[in-house]
Amino acid sequence: MAASEPQSKTEVFHVAEGPAAGESPAAGGSPAARGMFERYVQPCLAELFGTSLFVFVGCASVIGSLEGAVQPALAHGLALAVLITVLGGISGGHFNPAVSLSVYMCGGMELPLLAPYVLLQMLGGMVGAGLAKAVSPVPSFDKVQGGACVAKAGVADATLAEVVLTLFLTVVVCLGAVNAQTRSPMTPLCVGGTVAACVLAGGAVSGACMNPARAFGPAVVANYWTHHWVYWAGPLGGALLTVIFVRLLFGDQRTRVFLK
Repeated sequence: MAASEPQSKTEVFHVAEGPAAGESPAAGGSPAARGMFERYVQPCLAELFGTSLFVFVGCASVIGSLEGAVQPALAHGLALAVLITVLGGISGGHFNPAVSLSVYMCGGMELPLLAPYVLLQMLGGMVGAGLAKAVSPVPSFDKVQGGACVAKAGVADATLAEVVLTLFLTVVVCLGAVNAQTRSPMTPLCVGGTVAACVLAGGAVSGACMNPARAFGPAVVANYWTHHWVYWAGPLGGALLTVIFVRLLFGDQRTRVFLK
């Protein structure tokens, strides 16, 4: 989701064609090996690392929260903005399967990275939730199911809320980081602010997850699966709606599929 570069991640992640001027061909390994590492391995590791930290902060903020949504909203939003800023240049800073799906379908990443991203984001969710459990008192952890997402207002309302909230989030990501016409260096801050606003707005309805990895990690660690499907169906539905809006209406000439 980092937007400081003028290209999409598909264009940024290219295999080096040769050694830099004055550099020995053997320095630091072959250019092809370095390019392959930076093109595929490093981004996947960044997604695992970043998702682990994001879910840890998110779960810990819920476990240790006082009444209200302000503390979780600030924790999720600030953590995401910081992680996108420092890791976005490596992987794009997705940390969310719904974001990865929308970015790929809007032309912002390569297909070979999509499945590894999603799998490592899910693993990162489990690592982060496990770390939150390790540092939390057992009564506090059990009281909120380890920070797992809860459909507080009913399944239908929670699902619709997740669709709309994730639509908001992924529109900000795709227009702020993928679409050339609207790309902005403020995207990390905008994405973090969007997450914070969505938690404040939808926390009492669905928990404002917007992220299957954020839901999956604590569900595994706390063994809490009640209405877990809501946090897949809602975010993925919102991501697909974003793709429709960007591809048909708001994308630049390269991104739109009609009226080029």
